[in-house]
Amino acid sequence: MRRTETVILANMCMIYDENGNVLVQNRIDPSWSGIAFPGGHVEKGEPLTDAVIREVYEETGLSVSNLQMCGVKDWIRDDGTRYIVFLYKTNTFSGTLTSSEEGEVFWVPIDKLPTMNIASSLTNLLKLFEDDTITEQFFYKENGEWVEILK
Repeated sequence: MRRTETVILANMCMIYDENGNVLVQNRIDPSWSGIAFPGGHVEKGEPLTDAVIREVYEETGLSVSNLQMCGVKDWIRDDGTRYIVFLYKTNTFSGTLTSSEEGEVFWVPIDKLPTMNIASSLTNLLKLFEDDTITEQFFYKENGEWVEILK
């Protein structure tokens, strides 16, 4: 059995404030659109934490620090590539909030997220951001349908 596989690495960061608000992005990418947290791809050779700091800055104009890793989302794509998204959260940020070509960014009360046009699977991802006992959201296909496992 091979111990290596082709992998795509990405990240997502929930930035929250002391008033119960989270920073969201209204993503315009048709492959994964809707309200989500900022994040993106890890570049080849880039440290994971540096990648999330860079992506948050590019998409929001904010510099983040004191990142806490809170889980991973992963699945095997139809072409056999494993896709892994490292999930972080922080309430330490500075800078001027600025939207990007990825979509508009704005603050919302976290309890309002379920009523918004959120990106697919974000509802279940919230469990990983909020519940320290869940660290992985894994998807696999069974009979052509995606099945989710939370661990």
